[in-house]
Amino acid sequence: RQVGLNTDESQEAGPQDLIIIVEAGFGDLSEAIIEQAAVMLTEKTTRTENNLDYRPRTLDTALGFLPDATLASISIPGEYAAMEASKCTARGLNVFLFSDNVSIDDEKSLKKSALDKNLLFMGPDCGTAYINGVALGFANIIQRGRIGCIAASGTGLQAVVCQIDRLGEGISHGIGVGGRDLSREVGGLMTTYSLDLLENDQETEVIILLSKPPHPSVVEELESICSKMSTPVVTCFPGTEIPGNTFTQAATLDEAATRAVGMLSGKPFEPCRFEDAAKIDRLLDAAGKVSEGKCVLGLFTGGTLAKEAQIILASELGSVANSLDEISEHVVVDLGDDQYTVGRPHPMIAPESRTEILLDLAAEESLESYGVLLVDMVLGNGSHLDPAQELAKSVETLRNQYGFSAHVVAAVIGTEDDPQDLVTQVKTLQDAGVAVFRTNSEAARYAAMLISAACRVRNLKEVK
Repeated sequence: RQVGLNTDESQEAGPQDLIIIVEAGFGDLSEAIIEQAAVMLTEKTTRTENNLDYRPRTLDTALGFLPDATLASISIPGEYAAMEASKCTARGLNVFLFSDNVSIDDEKSLKKSALDKNLLFMGPDCGTAYINGVALGFANIIQRGRIGCIAASGTGLQAVVCQIDRLGEGISHGIGVGGRDLSREVGGLMTTYSLDLLENDQETEVIILLSKPPHPSVVEELESICSKMSTPVVTCFPGTEIPGNTFTQAATLDEAATRAVGMLSGKPFEPCRFEDAAKIDRLLDAAGKVSEGKCVLGLFTGGTLAKEAQIILASELGSVANSLDEISEHVVVDLGDDQYTVGRPHPMIAPESRTEILLDLAAEESLESYGVLLVDMVLGNGSHLDPAQELAKSVETLRNQYGFSAHVVAAVIGTEDDPQDLVTQVKTLQDAGVAVFRTNSEAARYAAMLISAACRVRNLKEVK
């Protein structure tokens, strides 16, 4: 429907149906394509030892093909995910559960079952993990190293490991536990298990634990465990400061990475708002005229990145909304949230979804109050292969067709070994007039600076 290929027949399709729609220059070609698709769907793939195209249809068949498998990756609709995950733990498999919409009761039950068998259960809604050097889900290409990470789900972990990579270090493991693991209901079941695993892992010398704020009862449990550990723990719970000194606490994702790397090298942490102050001066000089907009609009593909940006902007500019319904004030939106992904791919896979929202807002004249557009761009396996080009085109369209004059600021999360080519992605954005930062916190701070500077200029004009 969104790409103009909807038909009367497709309207009648149910959840068990597959829709194949072909748009071609002439009828014979489209019919030939559909016939070939039918052949591909019905022909059987022969199972052989080296046939990578073979796709088993049941867990038992898969284990027959890979009897030594130790981990199952599950990405199916949430209503079926718990049942399939339960089958995997029953067969002694660690689980990486990408699926969301799993009830919290099912999550707790699944994790307890996994712990009974001494298994990892990552998820639900786990977007990224690194186990023994193997990347799962959305993942950046990074080197092995001495830092073990435990994270809620996806982009927060990606931001941390990319900063670790920039600083010349690597990770031993990156364990995703799901966004609700530190809730009162789940009680940190998989986080505490992961801490024990990393504490006893010979390759791990420092641990980073990052998540949205944990429930107080879980904090007490974490403090009790970490106080007895020999491996130092750096925590990042954005917007939350925990009393005491059991953990080394970091306010931002990049600070957590920097502190952990510093522990390995013996270099003390030196806080700074920007790692390259001269760059900020150059950017502010190049920013030129002050936009008429007074607010920041943040459109993010990563939930943790959106939350971090919201906290930073709120600390410097005041209240920040998290919904497009509040379009006349500072707002930061997670476009990867369920309400924006129903019936469409995640924006890390399909960045055009952000473009559609921007163009819709422009057509409604809803962008006029914004002086800064703040975005993230997460590279790596699983992500779109050229997200910068999509964003650059949307900025050009906004400027040429709608007179969009706001500054555009982007946090690019990636490494030089990612398939998108980090250098090319950054240059594409810079050529489009986008101010590019390698950390999310710096991008958010710079966005706040632009708005604050614009307000000062307007106030001076009003005084004169």
